[in-house]
Amino acid sequence: MYHLGGWSDVGASWDYPLDAFRVNAEGTLNLLQACVANGKPRVLAVSSADIYGHVTAEELPIHESTPFRPVTPYAASKVAADQLALQAWLGHQLETIRVRAFNHLGPGQTTRFVAPAIAERIAINERDGLRSVPVGNLTPRRDITDVRDVVRAYRLLMEKGEAGEAYNVCTGHDLTIGDLAERLVSLASSPMQLEADPDLQRPVETPVLRGDPTRLNAATGWTPEIPLEVTLQDILNEYRHAVLEAR
Repeated sequence: MYHLGGWSDVGASWDYPLDAFRVNAEGTLNLLQACVANGKPRVLAVSSADIYGHVTAEELPIHESTPFRPVTPYAASKVAADQLALQAWLGHQLETIRVRAFNHLGPGQTTRFVAPAIAERIAINERDGLRSVPVGNLTPRRDITDVRDVVRAYRLLMEKGEAGEAYNVCTGHDLTIGDLAERLVSLASSPMQLEADPDLQRPVETPVLRGDPTRLNAATGWTPEIPLEVTLQDILNEYRHAVLEAR
């Protein structure tokens, strides 16, 4: 059983914290209880690196043993889901494997996330002959993996992961959101520039999320294969096509 269902909109969790908890925490509890009552299938429970929240420079890279300091309602709801999966193993012997996924990107992602949102703005600018690309906070640093590599990690963990254990899915490297945005703009077919938009700012941002994939690598042999430049080009091409289709 791959449990990837959940509330994924970090920003909206500030406005709807109870909904985020109902989906991520209560929804996970319901699924785990159903699994306990129906044959106890092996469960890969996907959480988020946001559960680590504020980390000090001395705590980087983030290990699975790093304390949880969630910053957003979304992150707090994911802490609850992570611990419910652990409790299902300790209390019911349901084989759960907990995944703390760091940021991942790729084709098919909606514009609620930063890279697709910027890619769509670039595609619209290319179509309409515009130059300005609105962006929010560019200073946070994130550990980013292509979603296709992430899915491969999930499959390997389902096969080889240890029940009751937690695993970071990450590269071990980080970059700023500003660097990510600049790389996308560099792929545009015409000159463009980033422009700060206060309306795109979140109330609070976790400054740095950079993980340690050592445990994942040791258990499965997984390493990321798809370069970030390929990921960003694929996302931009997808939104170029979508923008042209929308005309």
